[in-house]
Amino acid sequence: MSSALPLPKYHRIYLVLRQQLEEGIFQAGLPGEHALMEQFEVSRVTVRKALERLSDEGLIKREPGRGTRPTTANASVAAPDHTPLTGLLENLVAMGLKTSVKVLEVAGITASESVAQALAIPVGAEVQKAVRVRSTREGPLSLITTYVPQALAKGFGRRELARKPILLLLEESGVRVGRAHQTISARLADAHMAEHLDVSVGTALLAVRRLIYDVDDRPVQWLHGLYRPDRYEYQMELSRVGDIDAKVWVSKDASARFS
Repeated sequence: MSSALPLPKYHRIYLVLRQQLEEGIFQAGLPGEHALMEQFEVSRVTVRKALERLSDEGLIKREPGRGTRPTTANASVAAPDHTPLTGLLENLVAMGLKTSVKVLEVAGITASESVAQALAIPVGAEVQKAVRVRSTREGPLSLITTYVPQALAKGFGRRELARKPILLLLEESGVRVGRAHQTISARLADAHMAEHLDVSVGTALLAVRRLIYDVDDRPVQWLHGLYRPDRYEYQMELSRVGDIDAKVWVSKDASARFS
């Protein structure tokens, strides 16, 4: 792990594992200490210190002979607000057309609790999961995971996902895209992310979650995106409304730039 980052190694590992726990990745149990030592290239003492921090916060339960398991459910999906898709849709499609894509995985899976909640479908319903890396001429830009109800994804697979943005494929399948709810945060790269984005483990990434709705307000796609901040930025123009005694800043437009 990069020593240039100001956080102690154990704390960086703790942050990565906590984020993965919130995403419900470790429902079957966390990797063992040896696996974590290899993944993060640190000593057993460092791994144990990170796990102790998670245990102290009540996020994991460590049982001798049975391994380490999460004690919390998947992070709940934020209640959607009504963010208009005007402008954002065109921007997303334009970015898709100006970058190249490598499809890492396309599979039909059963919806986990968090996926089912986001897409408003029953737990265990079939969805298409796709994992892709988008790149510019300078190298990898983003690692994107999408979930789409299988009924909407029947018209496209690995070949189509490698050639067109998924929003275009959805529209070609008859979906009339309406609006999106998007959150932007930050997270640290684990070994899997670092490998595909060509960064060091522990590098800060922009984390985007986007839920796309059709014109009837039904969820049609849930996206988890991880972006290199040195190649991607998100811009928003704000306009003030109201008089001087009630200053409110509202979003006028949104755009994403990449290099």
